[in-house]
Amino acid sequence: MGPMEPVTVCRRCCLSLVAAIAFSAVAAHAADALPNGIFLVARPELKDPNFRETVVLVTQPPGTGPLGVIINRPLPRRLGEIFPEHDALQRSRDVVYFGGPVARNLLLFLVRTRSAPERAMHVLEDVYLSADQEALEALLKRPEPTRGLRVYAGYSGWGIGQLQVEIARGGWYVLKADVESIFSKDPATIWQELLKRATVRHTQHAVDDARVFAP
Repeated sequence: MGPMEPVTVCRRCCLSLVAAIAFSAVAAHAADALPNGIFLVARPELKDPNFRETVVLVTQPPGTGPLGVIINRPLPRRLGEIFPEHDALQRSRDVVYFGGPVARNLLLFLVRTRSAPERAMHVLEDVYLSADQEALEALLKRPEPTRGLRVYAGYSGWGIGQLQVEIARGGWYVLKADVESIFSKDPATIWQELLKRATVRHTQHAVDDARVFAP
């Protein structure tokens, strides 16, 4: 993975207010929808610096284009630097992740919980995506503030039909998303691991297709 561009994180940034409102509105609209999260695994041929060697957790809210966050690009910013008032975070090495090139100074988060948060999108099993800053602050006040939590600067988004074109052109592999890869895997190795899984799956499908059309 290439070097990251510096990202300025603003907890309540006016420059991202429009993006935050739009995101929250979509989240509220989709809160009751069934989870439909998938992983996009960048193919080695994908050279876009925003997405090179990335794994993106993507969901499809009703009536809009796909959106999600990159799960394997940690930034050199600890959560404790951004939230200095939370003492528990000062003892933690947890960092902010680069979620994508849209609204880079907007904080979003993934949380694993059995109770659906307000103004959040249900993306995978008991995993929700939100941009609600009050909800994030509440989570960070827990005794174990980063348990089942990942915080992202910015997000990844596509217009309606745009992602399908990118997949058809060979930019991405598509895999079923899983909770372990988001919260437990090493970000430094997850792309290689899922790329191998996707390549094996793609090869097997090609073999199966060949058998179907064999004389």
